[in-house]
Amino acid sequence: MTSMERSKNSEQRPQFWQVARRCCQLAAIVDIAFFAIFMALDSPILAWVNVVSVAMYAWAFYAFGQRQNGLAIVLVWTEVLVHSALGIILIGWDSGFHYYLLMFIPALAVTMRLGYAIILLVLLWAYYVGLYATSLYFAPLQPISAEALIGVNVFNLSVVFGMFSYLGFIYVRAVSSANRKLNRLASTDGLTLLHNRRHLTELTEAEITRSERYEKPMSVLLIDIDHFKLINDLFGHLKGDEVLQHLAKLIRMELRQHDLIGRWGGEEFLVVLPETDITTAEQVAERIRAAISSFNWSDNLKKDMTVTLSIGVSQLAPNETLNRILNRADKALYISKSCGRNRVTRLEK
Repeated sequence: MTSMERSKNSEQRPQFWQVARRCCQLAAIVDIAFFAIFMALDSPILAWVNVVSVAMYAWAFYAFGQRQNGLAIVLVWTEVLVHSALGIILIGWDSGFHYYLLMFIPALAVTMRLGYAIILLVLLWAYYVGLYATSLYFAPLQPISAEALIGVNVFNLSVVFGMFSYLGFIYVRAVSSANRKLNRLASTDGLTLLHNRRHLTELTEAEITRSERYEKPMSVLLIDIDHFKLINDLFGHLKGDEVLQHLAKLIRMELRQHDLIGRWGGEEFLVVLPETDITTAEQVAERIRAAISSFNWSDNLKKDMTVTLSIGVSQLAPNETLNRILNRADKALYISKSCGRNRVTRLEK
């Protein structure tokens, strides 16, 4: 894998690298415990191997922090491969040091392209089988008692079990977070951060059903920015985008928490007012229109220039569809436009 590819992977999988950094901390703590265990078991070689391991994990931890992920991965791989081999050669297969090799399997799937991952998985499998074969044909160089060997095995199994559990919980949380982010992106207008048209349609359909079930009024406001094309032509589309963003915030401030608002088109917004009759909705629309008209736009547009809105208001009639109420609001909006703009028009069935 090239340095450019590693850098790209670093940017694409920040959560994985953060988890890997935490795992370095945990592994270093485990190796400190191993130092004490093997000193007590009179196995000084393995004890001092753990001192080197702690140093390598500290280096890898620092490398992850500096986004030198390639170096960190090499350090971790080297430590685990060598440490596992030494543990098996010195005290035997039943020590359980081979468990740590299994932790590379999910890591490879996350960090490598499929082709590279398959190659490395085959090599890892061959290394694993090679260590097992070695343990069958060669006696341990520094054997320990059977009771101590069981204790080391249980300790290694517990550590790997805990690490896998930790990584599993982190993975589930990361996936859940990613799904929430995808759902938010799929339902939100990227510029104004309001509901997009598709999601607002779904919410409004549900609100219509609720309104009919409980026989509660529901009204909608269709809002259009007057002469928005002129704003884009005079000041550019970036300034136009800023106007849309400010408008979204200003309109939201004039609404209740449970009211719905979304970007309906280029410069159109749709507001859905649950449990609101057309008279109250007209008052809300007038309040929005006045707030936008009186807002000081000099920081964004030409001095003394204002932004105004034309608004159409309609109320849901019994057994009426979303298209019907929106068509009526659109007709009311057209009347506001044709009568000079910067005004609110209500249109009843």
